[in-house]
Amino acid sequence: QVQLVESGGGLVQPGGSLRLSCVVSGTILSIDVMGWYRQAPGKERELVTDSTRYAEFVEGRFTISRDNAKKTVYLQMNSLKPEDTAVYYCYLRRPGSREVWGQGTLVTVSS
Repeated sequence: QVQLVESGGGLVQPGGSLRLSCVVSGTILSIDVMGWYRQAPGKERELVTDSTRYAEFVEGRFTISRDNAKKTVYLQMNSLKPEDTAVYYCYLRRPGSREVWGQGTLVTVSS
């Protein structure tokens, strides 16, 4: 049973940076697609990146990376804006299996 645990969220000032981590417990396969979504208060969940493309609102500020040896996916977020405030969720998509989601980590961008 694969489980995902995110960390790295917190309070940051506008223009600051955060790096989110998503650790996979269980086996991670090369065919697994991992990415990030976010959900802002009162809004629907939206895709941040599916590892090959980024949402338009990212505007080159975020970078996803993956370390299979550590079974961890990262989301480096720079030049954060107040509108980036949201709960960030990582997910794992494996062909033939149910999609797996983490519990989320809260990012608050505020002065």
